[in-house]
Amino acid sequence: MSDIKERIIGAVTIMSEKEAEKVWNLIQSAFFLSDVEEVKPEPDELEALRQYEAGNPDYQPCISTEELKKELNL
Repeated sequence: MSDIKERIIGAVTIMSEKEAEKVWNLIQSAFFLSDVEEVKPEPDELEALRQYEAGNPDYQPCISTEELKKELNL
């Protein structure tokens, strides 16, 4: 068994059930997403991203990272 697999198994053995469930969901998502077809963004989506990256206040999040993590139970 590879070192990374051993580390994963070791980490899982000390996790709570809730933490293990989150890891399982991530694993399932990784396999699901590997079969997803890449979709090119629309021009308006690219423009919104440019505005966000430029710091335009109209395109900034209205919720903090901490608030979002709390909302998502992370």
